[in-house]
Amino acid sequence: MSTQGDKLFAGAIPRLYETHLVPLIFAAYAEDMARRVAAGKPRRVLEMAAGTGVVTRALATTLDADASLVATDLNDGMLSEAKSIGASRPVTWRQADAMALPFDDGSFDAVVCQFGAMFFPDKAAAFREARRVLAPGGTFAFSVWDRIEDNEFADVITQSLAKRFSDDPPRFLARTPHGYHDRSAIVRDLASAGFTTPAAIDTVAERSRAASADIPAFAYCAGTPLRNEIEARAPGGLDAAMRLAADALAERFGRGPIDGKIQAHVVIVEA
Repeated sequence: MSTQGDKLFAGAIPRLYETHLVPLIFAAYAEDMARRVAAGKPRRVLEMAAGTGVVTRALATTLDADASLVATDLNDGMLSEAKSIGASRPVTWRQADAMALPFDDGSFDAVVCQFGAMFFPDKAAAFREARRVLAPGGTFAFSVWDRIEDNEFADVITQSLAKRFSDDPPRFLARTPHGYHDRSAIVRDLASAGFTTPAAIDTVAERSRAASADIPAFAYCAGTPLRNEIEARAPGGLDAAMRLAADALAERFGRGPIDGKIQAHVVIVEA
């Protein structure tokens, strides 16, 4: 099937992504990423695929006071949401495609990308762009989700929807967010992009917590492009799909507050 919709973060998705998915799975990793990047004392920082700005905001409070910060995203809707929230220091917000960055060679000391690389149609080409805009000795830091089986809420939701749509299961979560988890593939793509120093890859487990199963069901089904897949299969069926997902989560994790494992790879490599 076509995967063009996997990159479509439009309509209501950016707002729901920020209010529901960011606190559920992204915030803890954003703080960790900001600390790792700031430790290198970069003066010029570029963020690729900034989304609604969770890492941007973490970098703004963690980088040295004299560091400049440019945040980019392919999707205008996500970038508009990030700009409306703002940050604790001036940020240059710019719509840009990671496959063709509109910056000169060697423009930055660090390039950062949290949970965006999975969406790049050609990972090695995007990594090559990151390397191009890095100054010699600069740092490329990015994260990707580990396999879906190690990300429990996403896995349970995907399995529940597969039962509802058995002829054509919505596979967005497994296919794209959790589809680039092979460490050897990451290393190969970095080498193809021209990175010659060994990458440091940390596999980091966190916990995703919610007051009830309804919250992650709503966050994943309504606040990601999974919504596009559900509505394409069942127009007007989003509420029913969320109910199905919530019931499956409650059966697995309980009817009260729930707690599930999430896991990601954090990659640091020097240009």
